[in-house]
Amino acid sequence: MTSLRSATIRLGTRRSALALAQSKIVMDRLLAVGHNVEVVEVVTAGDESTEPVPSMGSTGVFVNELRRQLRERTIDIAVHSYKDLPTQRESGITMAAVPRRADPRDALVARGKLALAELPAGTRIGTGSPRRAAQLRALGLGLTVEPIRGNVDTRLKKVADGEVDAVVVAAAGLQRLGRLDEASEILDPGQMLPAPAQGALGIECRTGDTDLAVALAEALNDRVARAAVTAERALLAALEAGCSAPVGGLADVSVGDDGDDEIYLRGVVAAVDGSHAIRLSRTGPIAAAVALGEHLAADLLQAGAADLIGNNQ
Repeated sequence: MTSLRSATIRLGTRRSALALAQSKIVMDRLLAVGHNVEVVEVVTAGDESTEPVPSMGSTGVFVNELRRQLRERTIDIAVHSYKDLPTQRESGITMAAVPRRADPRDALVARGKLALAELPAGTRIGTGSPRRAAQLRALGLGLTVEPIRGNVDTRLKKVADGEVDAVVVAAAGLQRLGRLDEASEILDPGQMLPAPAQGALGIECRTGDTDLAVALAEALNDRVARAAVTAERALLAALEAGCSAPVGGLADVSVGDDGDDEIYLRGVVAAVDGSHAIRLSRTGPIAAAVALGEHLAADLLQAGAADLIGNNQ
């Protein structure tokens, strides 16, 4: 793509309401700086299956088809929920930009707008995430965690219809769909650490499309968001855990005492039955985001995290 201003950038996205809302954020920004954009809706293996995501045997169920179409030049960029991406680098594909991150935390949506601490023992709380299930059970509140599958609208409808009493979903998803007011509570990371890169988008293009990669970075990349998700994903990769493993991680970026930006990284590995959870943290310079994630992973592994991850896979 040699003449970006005159060419149309074909933006590939899943066709769910949330994916389209996320892609609109990217499209609007590119349009605002003078690029032409066409949205191309793509159906992935994760969209076609009704199986629970952890049982599908692949960390790329929402990603692989988009990447295939990038390689085959059906699309020029792919917009992903960053947390869905495998941690291994993909040959021939570049992460061109990580836009400003939405709220990374989890949100509770409960009947009667009850907060988590107000839910009575036996409350049926739905989630398809082993990470959320493990941390909910570890709280010792006597909640009954039930596996569910579906997009955000489907999950919220299960609460409205009484199939479950509450669900836990990403706050960013509710926000992007204009439904954040339905949340009973935004969960404190001290109770529920989010998935690594939750709330962040990843914009990929082909490695050879240098001009496009530069244009995407200039229009969309946020340095703080990119550093935070880099640390979180390095933690996940070093633990050799997939995006559906019972692992949580959250990096907060702030100005350190010496004037340099620092990352405060928290991580958790938990048994899905809630019987045991290991929570640790580390602080380091923003320039060493990968090393910070790897060091925290080593701390967690030394504390016994490998046994918890192995028992849940």
